[in-house]
Amino acid sequence: MTDFLQSQPPRSRRDFLRVLGIAIGTSGLRVRTASALPASPLRAITVYKDPDCGCCAEWVKHIRKAGFITTVNDMRDMESVKRAMGVPKTLESCHTARIGSYIIEGHVPADVIIKMLTEKPDALGLAVPGMPMGSPGMEGARLDRYNVMLFDKAGASRIYASR
Repeated sequence: MTDFLQSQPPRSRRDFLRVLGIAIGTSGLRVRTASALPASPLRAITVYKDPDCGCCAEWVKHIRKAGFITTVNDMRDMESVKRAMGVPKTLESCHTARIGSYIIEGHVPADVIIKMLTEKPDALGLAVPGMPMGSPGMEGARLDRYNVMLFDKAGASRIYASR
């Protein structure tokens, strides 16, 4: 089996899981197949932020606590990131993230991201425009009311959640 793994590296995740299943199966252990396993509560998200932004780092802590697996890319030119991802100027904040095919702009609460991932709306993503006090990463003595906006590729938006 070891010779096979070394001579035929898996070409995809499916191949890797198949080979792993064969290896475990021949060891006498009983395991469930990958399709029988429950969906993982962990979700991978890539965050783009300015390296000097403290509130962005706090938002990353917030989503990590909610179970998101994060990859953080420190970028000096956030404007080009926002343009490339299609974030409307009116919805901009300090950091931008991608999770699957969705864009997350600003201090969006983790539970609202999870709601969107569950509902799968036809949209480009979610945004909390500006930096409202009391939003995740912007905790402090003051709590501002704010809206989480759902936006599409054309730049149209609507309120998705209010806090």
